[in-house]
Amino acid sequence: MSTDLFKEGILTPFSTTGIGSLPHLDPEEAAGLVIESFDIPFWPQLPKLSFKELMIPQYSEGMPSIKIDAEKQDIRIERNEEEIERFYEGVSGDARVAISEEYAKGLYAFLKKLNGRRFKILKGHITGPLTFSLGLKASDGKPLYFDEELREISLMLLQAKARWQIDILSPYAEKVLIFIDEPILSALGSTSYMGVSEEEALRLLRETSEAIKAAGGVSGIHCCGRADWSLVMKTGVDVMNFDAYEFGDTLGIYPEELRAFLDNGNLLAWGIVPTTEAINNETEDSIKRLFNNRIETLSKHIPEELLLKNIILTPSCGTGSRTVPESLKVFQILMRLKEELSV
Repeated sequence: MSTDLFKEGILTPFSTTGIGSLPHLDPEEAAGLVIESFDIPFWPQLPKLSFKELMIPQYSEGMPSIKIDAEKQDIRIERNEEEIERFYEGVSGDARVAISEEYAKGLYAFLKKLNGRRFKILKGHITGPLTFSLGLKASDGKPLYFDEELREISLMLLQAKARWQIDILSPYAEKVLIFIDEPILSALGSTSYMGVSEEEALRLLRETSEAIKAAGGVSGIHCCGRADWSLVMKTGVDVMNFDAYEFGDTLGIYPEELRAFLDNGNLLAWGIVPTTEAINNETEDSIKRLFNNRIETLSKHIPEELLLKNIILTPSCGTGSRTVPESLKVFQILMRLKEELSV
């Protein structure tokens, strides 16, 4: 996929994008900042604005049996068979399920700002099926993942929301990139998730990626921890985003898989600018030195030319937990790094 995007002039090496969340309380300000700051603009998630904009509640709208108490910041499933039956009737095949403005004010401000403009590529995102079904609990306190039917319903809902985003963003862009945000990938294999099989995790991610592609989108995946990258590279995504700041050495564990992934024309998205408190101790020069060190280390396993050919740049994660000035610093360093590296 990435080779086609380069040939079509959609992307160039070192193009920039972000992960999703911003700390802003003003949706229009956040949307304007994203559009002006990134080569691949994305609609901003605003978790400080509302409980409903946190990564699990934001995509729960339309989930049968869902109960949300925004004041108590409580979200859970209280199983209702009639609601589940209606869900199956309405969400099947290649259905679309909208995200309303109540759950995504940043998205609607973004669409308003896009009015009359056309971009090469825009980015949307969904919470991944693992993070969603393991983070959302049923009335018995157990994660939805361990209820086979509710796990499948979660998958169907998220796929439908990805298709809907592709539909609403396509009038403004030649291509739409959808990231599957899966922070929980870094915890798989721990005692908390011993019941999650690698086979089932792979199926959920692969089917989500396939749904995005079938709807005409470009599929990506983001994990901001130390994931099993060999599993991630089997999911069929076009773009794999990793935290190159904290975990830049982890990809070197999988040299054969990574080379095959890049040889196949896929993109590696380097999350090289930190979105933790570490940003306060970093500068453009320090991040550039770190990036060069990461490239030098990884090029012991993968040809440097291949690494630099199929690359885009991102922050290590969303900036929703930072302050607005810190968020601006993250974006500014990323933009300057792109300018330095793409000369």
